[in-house]
Amino acid sequence: MTKENGVKVLTDMVADFVAHIGKKLPDDVVNKLEELGSQETAALPKVLYETMTKNQGLAVELNRPSCQDTGVLQFWLKCGTNFPYINELEALLKDAVVQATFAAPLRHNSVQTFDEYNTKKNVGKGTPTVWWDIVPNSDKCEIYAYMAGGGCTLPGKAMVLMPGAGYEGITDFVLDQMTTYGLNACPPLLVGVGVGTSVETAALNSKKALMRPIGSHNDNANAAKMEKLLEDGINAIGLGPQGMGGKYSVMGVNIENTARHPSTIGVAVNVGCWSHRRGHMVVNPDLTVTCDTHSTWKFNA
Repeated sequence: MTKENGVKVLTDMVADFVAHIGKKLPDDVVNKLEELGSQETAALPKVLYETMTKNQGLAVELNRPSCQDTGVLQFWLKCGTNFPYINELEALLKDAVVQATFAAPLRHNSVQTFDEYNTKKNVGKGTPTVWWDIVPNSDKCEIYAYMAGGGCTLPGKAMVLMPGAGYEGITDFVLDQMTTYGLNACPPLLVGVGVGTSVETAALNSKKALMRPIGSHNDNANAAKMEKLLEDGINAIGLGPQGMGGKYSVMGVNIENTARHPSTIGVAVNVGCWSHRRGHMVVNPDLTVTCDTHSTWKFNA
């Protein structure tokens, strides 16, 4: 296969994958929603979970996105230095988003700031967003794709705490966000909490946390304990599905952390709504692909 043909195949693959994740939620999200719905006893929460299930069924049946806000496309790449298409990736991701915009279709969500016009292609200056993790001596590329909605992830918040605030300050910050914008972010939520040395590192960590599977835990035992405590605390607020009240407000809390300066504690919160549209694919150098988030997705070149 020539390089040109390979770029075309990979572009088509990513476009197909983006269109798919807009219509079909990841397996772990579907399973968690079913679990939470079965555990609710009040009438209204049960009806809301049943409606979510019906929504998903119709999205697949009618081949349409599961939410009208298909978000801003964001990609996290864990790419090997020997991956043969590493130099073409950013350009082909933009092409794939444009392709998916018309094929899926996706709502036009890229507005050029200051000029104030919608490109109608879901691409613009800095969109789609692409973050890189470079993996030495690897010839594979992992692509995490995420539709960041205007009501859930995009209104995320970050700040730097004074060191005296401690981990209690992190807890206060997270719970405060859940009682303000969490209500409007279409619960139950997957809550991504980032801890680091500055607002930008904390924000990136919180975004990365949303890529983790539901039910996974931070490798650090103390962080994993905090994940559970925050999950219990947010559920106790009683937001419930769609903010209408219920036993469960979150699908889980994922914390990602990096080291910090002794004088600062950076903390950030990003959340994924109940329609948490993200996917993870691993692309090999021969362009064979595996996907561990959507058992229903198969790409035929």
